[in-house]
Amino acid sequence: MQDSTVPFKSGFCALVGRPNAGKSTLVNACVGEKIAITSPVAQTTRKRLRAVVNADGGQIIIVDTPGLHKPKDALGKELNQTALGVLADADVVAYLLDATAPVGTGDAWVARHVENSIAPYKLLVITKADLVAQDEALLQLEKARELAHFDDELVISSKADFNVNLFLKLVLDHLPEGPRWFPDDMGSDATDEDLVAELVREKLLLRLHQEVPHSIAVICDGIDYADDGHASIAATVIVEREGQKGIVVGSGGSMIKSVGIEARRDIERMLGCKVYLDLNVKVAPLWRRDANEIRRLGYSSED
Repeated sequence: MQDSTVPFKSGFCALVGRPNAGKSTLVNACVGEKIAITSPVAQTTRKRLRAVVNADGGQIIIVDTPGLHKPKDALGKELNQTALGVLADADVVAYLLDATAPVGTGDAWVARHVENSIAPYKLLVITKADLVAQDEALLQLEKARELAHFDDELVISSKADFNVNLFLKLVLDHLPEGPRWFPDDMGSDATDEDLVAELVREKLLLRLHQEVPHSIAVICDGIDYADDGHASIAATVIVEREGQKGIVVGSGGSMIKSVGIEARRDIERMLGCKVYLDLNVKVAPLWRRDANEIRRLGYSSED
């Protein structure tokens, strides 16, 4: 029970950084379950996701954002606007930098945006510490200090659960007094339909290569629950060209079948019931350049 004499703290912590900096992996580690998809493919995260972490004396809303990058199409521009737009409302901004990747001009560009944000507390976070030696992580920390001024710094490994709790403590310590924004039993603000679509897309990203993953979008058409508690789910995989559709479907439907099997396991774990998953593949030519299609798929920075 919350001590009524102790002020309750709450607020928003925005995670920003380049693609594959480890933002979604950190979100999952903080929440203690998988709510954000991850893959080695750049721009895996396309939508802003608010994850809720309830702590003693406070509630932290961690905002996962798309990786900031040099856009090549309308979708890329929208993803950047989504990520940068979060900075305006954050109480804490955590700038994540991959310990295994060279520091470049793109990192400096992101760091300048963080430094210029109005957030009262800016935290530098070096991620993936489990993949490098300690001296390499410290060297990356030194390079990152040259990019911008930060109020604090931290080296973490989300997968090894190294300093994740310290990250949460630092964030909570710098949140203002505020209300409980979300119910205690709410892990994120994503709908079941959003999570289903993302889990299907994750499996496609992990199985496909080269340009095809970037051309893929997934939309959940609906979830119907039967009287026996089972769920029937229909989802549509969208690609830009007929050739991509053939790759996604696979020989004799082998690829889409394997994707469905893998996605269904995660969806059943998420929903807590048996699931029938029906996947269809549709071609929407050059959808990443079509503002209306981007908006329909929920990737617009205004959504």
